[in-house]
Amino acid sequence: VTLGGVSGNPFTPKSSFIRYWNKEVHREIPNTHFLLSKVSPLTAVDSASFSKLAAHNNLASRLPSFCSSAKLFCFPDLSPSLEKHSKDVNFAFYLDRNFTNYGSDRLAGLDSFKNYSENDNVVVDSFRRYSRDSAGHKDQFSNYASASNVADQSFNTYGGAATGGSGNFNNYNHEVNVPNLRFTSYSDDSNGHGQTFTHYTEETNAGQQSFSNYGKNGNGLPNDFTSYGKDSNVMGSDFSGYGKTANGAKDTFTSYAFDSNNPVNGFKSYGDGGNAAVDSFSSYRDQSNVGDSSFQSYAKSSNGTKVDFDNYGQSFNEGTEKFTGYGQGADGQSIGFKIYGGNTTFKDYTKKGVTFSRYSNESSTASGKVVVSKWVEPGKFFREKMLKRGMVIPMPDIKDKMPARSFLPRTILSKIPFSSSEIDQLKRIFHAGDNSTLGTIMLDALKECERPPSPGETKRCVGSAEDMVDFATSVLGRNVEVRTTQNVNGSKKNIMIGSVGKINGGKVTKSVSCHQSLYPYLLYYCHSVPKVRVYEADILDPNSMEKINHGVAICHLDTSSWSSGHGAFLALGSGPGRIEVCHWIFENDMTWTIANS
Repeated sequence: VTLGGVSGNPFTPKSSFIRYWNKEVHREIPNTHFLLSKVSPLTAVDSASFSKLAAHNNLASRLPSFCSSAKLFCFPDLSPSLEKHSKDVNFAFYLDRNFTNYGSDRLAGLDSFKNYSENDNVVVDSFRRYSRDSAGHKDQFSNYASASNVADQSFNTYGGAATGGSGNFNNYNHEVNVPNLRFTSYSDDSNGHGQTFTHYTEETNAGQQSFSNYGKNGNGLPNDFTSYGKDSNVMGSDFSGYGKTANGAKDTFTSYAFDSNNPVNGFKSYGDGGNAAVDSFSSYRDQSNVGDSSFQSYAKSSNGTKVDFDNYGQSFNEGTEKFTGYGQGADGQSIGFKIYGGNTTFKDYTKKGVTFSRYSNESSTASGKVVVSKWVEPGKFFREKMLKRGMVIPMPDIKDKMPARSFLPRTILSKIPFSSSEIDQLKRIFHAGDNSTLGTIMLDALKECERPPSPGETKRCVGSAEDMVDFATSVLGRNVEVRTTQNVNGSKKNIMIGSVGKINGGKVTKSVSCHQSLYPYLLYYCHSVPKVRVYEADILDPNSMEKINHGVAICHLDTSSWSSGHGAFLALGSGPGRIEVCHWIFENDMTWTIANS
């Protein structure tokens, strides 16, 4: 069947979009166009069926089928697991499990989670009442969920009332894109049950970790965090009620958030009411880029607490530390700050038993540019003059880190809420629990979409291919083209520039750039970009001189409104309004321009 230039079933979402494009845009879309790969793969029958369910607010009843058929990003629904094991267990290559009452009342033994859920896209595991009331039982998490995309792990009353034994998290969530980890009442009321976190969430991106009532009412609990969050990007950790009313707790934070980018850590009521606790922070947030740490009511009303901050907060770009009610009402405490970073606020802070040694108001690196280059990847930004045949330049990692998803058909999208005020309804539709990773992901995306546009900016979030066409043509007119970089070849390597093409003859023009947002369905944040020049360039292997890619680059000519701390200026020098800044269009991002005449 052929209808309006479309072969096959004319009622599929893809056929419908091709007709829509050909009606709204002054040139037909080729059947091999990259944008068509993002259109919903639903059949005509499924599209009509799910549209009807959405109209009756009943999509949640068919969510697994909807997610699979529509190619969405959804978290699996974990079924309860009440299995008990009397022997030691080695878990390898498991994923998406609910471990409830697992290892309860165990005497000694060892459970090992090694290479567990490794290299998976979405990892969801729940450990509830795991090893509760056990004695001398050891748990090892090694290479757990390593190199996964989105990891969601919940440890609730893990090791509660356990005696002896230990838990070891080694290389846990290494190189994960969006880790979200929750430890609630972990080792609560336990006795001598130590935990070691080594290389925990190292080299991860944009995650959150929460420790709530961790070790509460415990006795003699040694906890060691080594290289925790090291080399991570925008990592957040919350310690609330950690070690509260515990006896003889010993916590060591070594190289915690070391060499990270903008780590945010909050300690609230940490060690509150504890007795004879020993806490050590060594090289905490050292060599990091900015960051923020908040200590609220830390060691409040405690007895005999000893805390050492050694080489704390020596970030090369100034971060922020806030100590509110720290050690207030405590008795016999000893708190020492040695080589402590600047930009610190002490409010309602106890004056008793506190020593400051070599307090620094300077960043740890005089030449911040050398260190900051770690967080501004080579080749991420470059000058327009570098887009010339024969130039050899580094190409950054342009690979798409988002999970694969598709647009929704308009007929379904229009029936699903899309506002932060309706987040509870959205959480019900997509089976996202309270304080869940998916709920946080959706809320963050919605708030960014609802953010007022910057001066001179026109923006819109689009969840269907038709909506993207509408926005682009509303800004640029109906004579438009959309481009993206062909593939990821050359990524993270030196490349040679081949032949260069100037879009619109190299004239200063405006474009519409569209960037992905993490959401259950494919969602793009599209915005108008004035005063740019857009280029296409063949990308060559500098050794063989063979063509390996075809890149699209955009050069921003007016940077006067950019922040002076923007990564482009840190990488290239200069400042706002003084230079143009160019960058490649990354995989699955795209830029719309007026079509070449």
